[in-house]
Amino acid sequence: MPSYRAPVADSLFIVNDVLRLADHAELPGFAEATPDVVTAVLSEAGRFADEVLQPLNQRGDAEGCRRGADGSVATPAGFREAYARYRATGVIGIAADPAYGGLGLPYVLASLINEFASGANLAFSLYPGLTQSAISALAEHGSEAQRALYLPRLVDGSWTGTMNLTEPHCGTDLGLLRTRAAANDDGSYALHGEKSFISAGEHDLAENIVHLVLARIDGAVAGTRGLSLFVVPKFIPGADGRPGQRNAVTCGGIEAKMGIHGNATCTMLYEGATGWLVGTPGAGLKAMFTMMNEARLGVAGQGLALGEVAGQNAAAYARERRQGRALGGAAEPAAGADPIVVHPDVRRMLMTMRAFTEGGRALMLWGALQSDISRRSADPAVAARAADLLGLLTPVAKAVLTDRGFEAAVMAQQVYGGHGYIAGNGVEQFVRDARITMIYEGTNGIQALDLVGRKLGKDGGRAVIGFFKELKDYVGARSGDAALAPFVAPLGRAAGDLERATMWFMANAMKAPDNAGAGASDYIHLFGLTAMGWMWARMAETAAEKLARGEGDPAFLAAKLDTGRFFMERLLPETALRRTRIEAGAASTMALPADLF
Repeated sequence: MPSYRAPVADSLFIVNDVLRLADHAELPGFAEATPDVVTAVLSEAGRFADEVLQPLNQRGDAEGCRRGADGSVATPAGFREAYARYRATGVIGIAADPAYGGLGLPYVLASLINEFASGANLAFSLYPGLTQSAISALAEHGSEAQRALYLPRLVDGSWTGTMNLTEPHCGTDLGLLRTRAAANDDGSYALHGEKSFISAGEHDLAENIVHLVLARIDGAVAGTRGLSLFVVPKFIPGADGRPGQRNAVTCGGIEAKMGIHGNATCTMLYEGATGWLVGTPGAGLKAMFTMMNEARLGVAGQGLALGEVAGQNAAAYARERRQGRALGGAAEPAAGADPIVVHPDVRRMLMTMRAFTEGGRALMLWGALQSDISRRSADPAVAARAADLLGLLTPVAKAVLTDRGFEAAVMAQQVYGGHGYIAGNGVEQFVRDARITMIYEGTNGIQALDLVGRKLGKDGGRAVIGFFKELKDYVGARSGDAALAPFVAPLGRAAGDLERATMWFMANAMKAPDNAGAGASDYIHLFGLTAMGWMWARMAETAAEKLARGEGDPAFLAAKLDTGRFFMERLLPETALRRTRIEAGAASTMALPADLF
């Protein structure tokens, strides 16, 4: 039976000590996020994840969702009660505008709460998680009437949200989308089409489901410029705002899939469903990207969360499982064998998982902080700089944290050996669940192409130039500190690899675009490793300062320094390998004729 303990202490260290939320008290909602409040919120969210959501995880995986003959969907036993309790905590709207019933606290806290829920029960977490993305899209692009109608109910969780982009014939290439919208006389639209892979598309947790649907208005131009966004509720609200007539949108089927069985992944049929335009005609993709970008950061947290829970269980197993003797002699001579945690190769896997999850968490939260600053700062220049960094980071976080999260789950399975392949121990579920995070909300290969093909050159490279400056300033200011040298010197080398790889693309990708495509995946991981290295240097610096002042838990802080050194010595040098691959170009990758594959 697997277990989970939300990483509250590590999260508090990052939020309060490394990122120092208190330094941003001028931002709306931050003054209320005092250390005491943050501790209380995260402790309660962690307790809920540990005690309520985690015990439902294996049951939900085994039972799955069930579709009735009328298209209704029943979630696994216990999910409805857990969702009602989750609603009651108020965390769905923790970062939402108080004008619509939210608490207005930093999105940083929402990111952590979502991580805790995902680590405990990824399938469950998708129901409220997508609702938060719908809140963001409607808050930014909806009309005043739409915000007044939908936001309070989404914020309090009585209604849930989805996003409907993918169709059976198109995912990434949304210009091929066929769902159409015909104008009605009353200003609404009738939507016709089929959407696939819609997470939480139908369920029994809430009284209404609000679908945000990408469609093409009849007569609109082809391609993505002709796409518009529509809000299509399962039940059309009456004059009093309560769910009324059933809309013509139904679940045509639930996918039988590899993981996240407790979440209803639906085919949605729009058969003249009534919808209302969000924003302006033809601006649907821009509005949907508000939702997708936040969802991508959320998926990054999911990958991180599954790496965390897999690592926790692998460490517990390694302390208990006995096989062989330590290479230097028996660690516990009185026992028949030593626990496998004494073996260096097992330690290698455990330390890799730990170094990834702790560094990845800091990176995710730094990105969430940029989201907060970009939306809440009254200084346009400060907001723009944060938006630049967030845009650059979003594909990196999504791709790298989910790739590494899956690798961590597989490592945990390897620590268990044969027992990791057995369903009862739960580790194989982590592997199955983690796999989807690398695919949905844009496959990781697409994230890499987005980074290399769009984000690097955007606004004349302003964002990446700003990121390089942040790194250089950090390394330069600490280059003379001998105590920090084990962290700063490797970071400087990694930053050099990243900058040289970027310059190589600038010199070689324009004349041969396949060079960019062939190197994109290596580049996004080079970027992610360097960014995590920066986070590790900051965490190590903070831990050393706290130890010197006699603050905090010495064992926790010493472990932070040890784990940081492992990352710098054993994981960060991978940047050189990634740069070498990038500079090899595309020739060997593209050499074989297609018919030889």
